[in-house]
Amino acid sequence: MDEARLNEFMGKLVTDMGGAAMLANIILGEELGLYRAMADSLPVSAETLAERTGCNARLVREWLSAHAASGYMEHSDGQFRLPEEQALALAVEDSPVYVAGGAVVVAALFHDKDKLVAAMRGDGALPWGDHHPCMFSGTERFFRPGYRAHLVSEWLPALEGVVEKLQRGAQVADVGCGHGASTVIMAQAFPGSRFVGFDYHAPSIDTANQRAREAGVAERARFQRASAKDYPGDYDLICFFDCLHDMGDPVGAARHARQALKPGGTVLLVEPFANDHLEDNLNPVGRLFYAASTFICTPNSLSQEVGLGLGAQAGEGRLRKVFEEAGFSSFRRAAQTPFNLILEARA
Repeated sequence: MDEARLNEFMGKLVTDMGGAAMLANIILGEELGLYRAMADSLPVSAETLAERTGCNARLVREWLSAHAASGYMEHSDGQFRLPEEQALALAVEDSPVYVAGGAVVVAALFHDKDKLVAAMRGDGALPWGDHHPCMFSGTERFFRPGYRAHLVSEWLPALEGVVEKLQRGAQVADVGCGHGASTVIMAQAFPGSRFVGFDYHAPSIDTANQRAREAGVAERARFQRASAKDYPGDYDLICFFDCLHDMGDPVGAARHARQALKPGGTVLLVEPFANDHLEDNLNPVGRLFYAASTFICTPNSLSQEVGLGLGAQAGEGRLRKVFEEAGFSSFRRAAQTPFNLILEARA
């Protein structure tokens, strides 16, 4: 046995255990408003922060100390400071790099552990709707900052002629819309167009309609329950945001989209960033998406008809085959971020 190699691995494992514990602390701090109370990036004592937030001072000191030990905060003479860069990720919800709200997705993985044990020992199936409720809110908050930062300013303009159609007035379907974050963002940006979000998860549809009312776009953005293979209507643009790989029959979903497109219409497919081969995804982003896919994406696909099980790291080549099999003649990468592939398909 190579003792140095063992020690190196134990160092990685302890680091990961500390990271998992810190994610729980991030969820705690986000819910209690501790980060928001430090968003000014000024030094603060545990006692002052506790007074600001109505929390127990001794526990706040322990929480702050964990952040200092993790390098998430600075500490000097009993004062703790959340630097501006960290505040963008942990305290500023409108920031494009805000992650604190989406951290509850990880909490859902632990809540659902027994369900995954049963799936592993059975047929692999765990439907989306059977997850802990924090999965649904966490997914919305995980993806929304990226959609706000990139969807209108970069992704839609990367599609051929789509922005011009949206400005003139287009019919848009957002398939697998969840809580409707992407739909609402587009409706706010293009008041002349009409948007319909579809999802088979009824509680998410209820939340999405509420989000549209809160954003003042309910007259041009509505949501209804339907699957990816039976939603009604004809559309200039059909969107799949981070959902196609979760579906049991993505070919069937792509085929229905082709049938529902108006002449000259476009499919916007946003998927987790992945290369085509496992060895090219052995990196921090790939680790995150493979781990999440074990609990969420793949078991959801296996719970549905066909059960193709693409997984969150399907890659552009495999997704291209899905759309070619569905009858699309054009498929290209329109844009990308470190976390997303933005793909365009045309009939």
